[in-house]
Amino acid sequence: MDLKDTVIGIELGSTRIKSVLLSRNHAVLASGSFTWENSLINGIWTYSLDEVEKGLQACFADLKMDVQHKFGIKLTTAGAIGISAMMHGYLPFDKNDNQLCEFRTWRNTITAHAAQELTDEFGFNIPQRWSIAHLYQAILNHEAHVPDISYITTLAGYVHYKLSGKKVMGVGEASGMFPIDSKTGQFDKAMVIKFNGLTGLDLLSMLPEVLTAGDDAGTLTKAGALYLDPSGELEEGIQLVPCEGDAGTGMAATNSVRVRTGNVSAGTSDFAMVVVDKELKVHREIDMVTTPTGKPVAMVHCNNCTSDINAWVNLFKENLELFGLEIDTNTLYTKLFKAALKGENNCGELMSYNYFSGEGVTDLDEGRPLFIRKADSNFTLANFMRTHMYSALATLKIGMDILAEEKVAIDKIYGHGGFFKTEEVGQRMLSAAINAPVSVMQTAGEGGPYGMALLAAYVLWRDKNESLEDYLDNRVFASCESSTVMAKKSEVDGFNKFIRNYKNCLEVERAAIRRFL
Repeated sequence: MDLKDTVIGIELGSTRIKSVLLSRNHAVLASGSFTWENSLINGIWTYSLDEVEKGLQACFADLKMDVQHKFGIKLTTAGAIGISAMMHGYLPFDKNDNQLCEFRTWRNTITAHAAQELTDEFGFNIPQRWSIAHLYQAILNHEAHVPDISYITTLAGYVHYKLSGKKVMGVGEASGMFPIDSKTGQFDKAMVIKFNGLTGLDLLSMLPEVLTAGDDAGTLTKAGALYLDPSGELEEGIQLVPCEGDAGTGMAATNSVRVRTGNVSAGTSDFAMVVVDKELKVHREIDMVTTPTGKPVAMVHCNNCTSDINAWVNLFKENLELFGLEIDTNTLYTKLFKAALKGENNCGELMSYNYFSGEGVTDLDEGRPLFIRKADSNFTLANFMRTHMYSALATLKIGMDILAEEKVAIDKIYGHGGFFKTEEVGQRMLSAAINAPVSVMQTAGEGGPYGMALLAAYVLWRDKNESLEDYLDNRVFASCESSTVMAKKSEVDGFNKFIRNYKNCLEVERAAIRRFL
């Protein structure tokens, strides 16, 4: 195997850091992973940069081991490497590259004041998790680190800088820092001027350079190679490609970069991305970001998805272990997910809120996982599991219903992420939520690192003037198998009834936040 004819995609997700090695025909040759968790420290959801370094090195070491096991060779080089990570968040540094405050992740809902002021000022929705909302909130709070800021970046931008020495990022990732003008593919100049007027800052000097899919994003430096692989076996000089967020890699992994296509990524968080062909009104529930080539995308982002399901599955596993029963975790998930299909379409009038953290779509700054039932609710395992799967999609549905009201045209919706690993179940639940067919590709389980590797492949192997849309259509997904599921009308009606009850009971969740400390 010629390693120069391969590409590597790495993504730092919320619960796992994952990597894949792809061949020239876009097949996954090897993979690696590392499990980690965010920490809640002094009210801030965060990961330390030491954890980032250790996790990346462990993930890459796992990839190397897989290559060695399968092919009997050392992974010492590749044609290109691409880095992705959970979008948004806030990482400020001074002129000497000293970190000025903890990494504030997408999960934090501590910037409501700043987000609202900027939304009003720009006439453009600024979500709480965006980098600019965190920066402006720090300014409003008179935080001591603000005068020392030389530049701010995201997690993907930080890792790319460590590998290449370049403060650059892909346009899709940049669109989670500050609004992008899709006509230029750069930060919106008019809004930059407004922000500078509000704060007296020179914002552009603090932001990374914006690149588009296919652009040269530097090469792996000697220090960068050691950062990723401290064994010293990885060679410097490997081509790096514009880093992207998990939204952009999800679009690439599901071939959802053309206008009127969309995808739903469902894991620790869930979000829907729809590439739009019209200008939308300003909605607090809808973020406007971009594809990796800069096309406008309507994004419904929800902070909470499967964390509560995971907690319940772990509880069931503990229960089985009390009886001396050891069961594979994946098998347990599969059986419980399939049980959900047997639940009533309205979940037996059970109710769940999966809020481990705040949720912007429903205007909550904190979360309390909550399960509710009436005395006469049909409390069965099937209904219980269906309730939690509906709950995982509920806030997403609220946002998608707004896009439906705006008559946003969608030709295809693809699902990917852990929620869809069990055949049919996640697809059917999402289809019931959005009243549309949902397709899942064979590659759906590969997710973000696969999408990032495809963006790396595009840099290396595209023809001159070949668009990303054409590259994915014609070279990657032309013969890819997929399955499509459309929910029955009774299932759609059942989810609609669930969501009406969900909205009516939100005051219970708010009361739990206020009273259960």
